[in-house]
Amino acid sequence: MSTFWRLARPALQRSTSAAACRALRACRRPGHEERMVEVEWEGGGHSLYPFTWLRDNCQCPLCTLDSAQARKLSMLDLDVHTGLDVTFLRKRVSVLWPDRHTSAFDADWLKRRCFSAARPLSLSLSLLPERHYWDSELRVPTADFQEVLRDDRAALDWLLALRRVGVVHLTGAATERGAVARLAERVGYLRLTFYGHTWQVQDKPMANNVAYTSGKLGLHTDYPAMHFAPGVQFLHCISAAEEGGESEMVDGFHMAELLRREDPEAFRTLCSVHVDFTDTGTDYCDFMLQSKKKSIAEGRVVRINYNNATRDSGAGPPRAAGATLLPVHPGYVDVMNRRENVGDMLTFDNWRLLHGRRDYRSRADRARHLEGAYLDWDEVMSRLRILRSSVRGNA
Repeated sequence: MSTFWRLARPALQRSTSAAACRALRACRRPGHEERMVEVEWEGGGHSLYPFTWLRDNCQCPLCTLDSAQARKLSMLDLDVHTGLDVTFLRKRVSVLWPDRHTSAFDADWLKRRCFSAARPLSLSLSLLPERHYWDSELRVPTADFQEVLRDDRAALDWLLALRRVGVVHLTGAATERGAVARLAERVGYLRLTFYGHTWQVQDKPMANNVAYTSGKLGLHTDYPAMHFAPGVQFLHCISAAEEGGESEMVDGFHMAELLRREDPEAFRTLCSVHVDFTDTGTDYCDFMLQSKKKSIAEGRVVRINYNNATRDSGAGPPRAAGATLLPVHPGYVDVMNRRENVGDMLTFDNWRLLHGRRDYRSRADRARHLEGAYLDWDEVMSRLRILRSSVRGNA
């Protein structure tokens, strides 16, 4: 068989589609068993699509539930050795299969799913802005709370900055409970934890969490004792302290990259040794959490797990003892909780940032009070995609 076997090449037609097909051929490359359909594009270049992939992704009503963009075709009904009888081109790629089933694919749809190495980052990957690592020189991005609630473009800018930098400072929320829930509803829904849908950070007698005291709170990520820790955190300042209480944050990803360069052995240890975390008490309900986590999840740094308050004494193998202490490099950013920032809200990446606060003294007539809430990154990225489509279309 020749390198390329042309099944059909109709007269070329102009198309309004930016990804218009120019010619269509089926091919088998020497030494390769995979059978392919080759599409040449009007603007230049070509793409290869395996027969099996095309049959698996048929967009007809029998194979796909269009209203949910979900596949109906069962894998049991998919012939992975399927042949291809006829292909033709009329601004779309159409295929007639040996069982006489027909599949049709829009040119734009195929182009976005091109298998070639030069294909654009399509679908969800194209929505991920490049992360900006930072130190103490960071100017924390800001946004207006009310604008984010009512304007899609403002909400999109907020979520893109949250993904890129890891923290955004929202101004203009009312100094009353409920603002974190309103913001969460703008995205999706609140993440329920053992501390409730929302939680009140105040100095409490018989505190069931070190955050509910007036002492210094060391840098940490929340809930490493959970196997799936919340991805995003909101903290709303309802009443500031009389003195102290300023929030501190450090970019855990930047810190990890510095450690990788300066002390590779310590970095490898933190990426490989599991640390025990526990959290026990009563709040929304009774809880007794336990998990084992690497302080730095994955060598390419996708998550930081560190909380000295809930770090358990059980360290596992002797060599793990040194891995329970996460080196923190300089690069703090002081944010919020100054008296002039009452009503403001911090939104930040709990998988990336370590946060803490200075000790504080409350006013005699009004205690320091922050309200907090969690979301998961799945919700945030879902809303980001929806907003991106609403604001920018396919751009």
